Amino acid sequence: MNKVIIVMPAYKAEKTLEDTYKNLPQVYQEVIVCDDAGGDRTFDVSKSLKLTSLRHHKNQGYGGNQKTLYKLALEHGANIIIMVHPDNQYSTDCIPEMIKKINNGSHLVIGSRMKTALKNHMPFWKYVSNRFLTVIQNFVFKTNLSEFHSGLRAYNAHTLKTIPYQMFSNDFVFDSEMIACIQAYGYSITEVDTECFYNDTVSSINLRRSIRYGLETLKTLLKYMWGTYSPKRLINTGLFAENNV
Repeated sequence: MNKVIIVMPAYKAEKTLEDTYKNLPQVYQEVIVCDDAGGDRTFDVSKSLKLTSLRHHKNQGYGGNQKTLYKLALEHGANIIIMVHPDNQYSTDCIPEMIKKINNGSHLVIGSRMKTALKNHMPFWKYVSNRFLTVIQNFVFKTNLSEFHSGLRAYNAHTLKTIPYQMFSNDFVFDSEMIACIQAYGYSITEVDTECFYNDTVSSINLRRSIRYGLETLKTLLKYMWGTYSPKRLINTGLFAENNV
């Protein structure tokens, strides 16, 4: 039986963590929460829910938070690792379908918000920028996905044991680097539909940081085209062991 661990990269999530947790389908063996030095009661709420609770004493960034979570999930014997943002934005009803796709051979499954994004009040500028980046990424990767920028995604353990995610950015572009590397390794990326719900408690980066994220994502695509994320390049730079490829 696969061990499913859900990981939550948390930052100032004290108001939404409990609802996010209670809405999870009961298909997991463990939930790990890492409070990225948010300065609120996120860690205490996590402990009160009897979740595996970590706290960074210095902010490590969105990517850095994920690195901590994935490392611990693998140490705890996870076969499938599912990342869920603890802002209660995403419907997690699709998680059983994500697990099914992983069991059927997908290396990464993305929970796409696009089908109902505007109906559920995703800001229009965010929708347009998401679609713009996704069209370019599909062209470069030769894929046909509806979204690459979701905070709901599932990995099989082999993927996280194989790709050198610890060398990637600690910022929001970490997710784009993960996708570029997974593509470079020839691994399978699929998606499932999910719903998103926008309100005042939803965590989101502001317009300035969104523009920076978009530019960094385009830079990541250029690096992918240059072969930066290929196994051969990583081996030659000594950043990765050949026997793991």
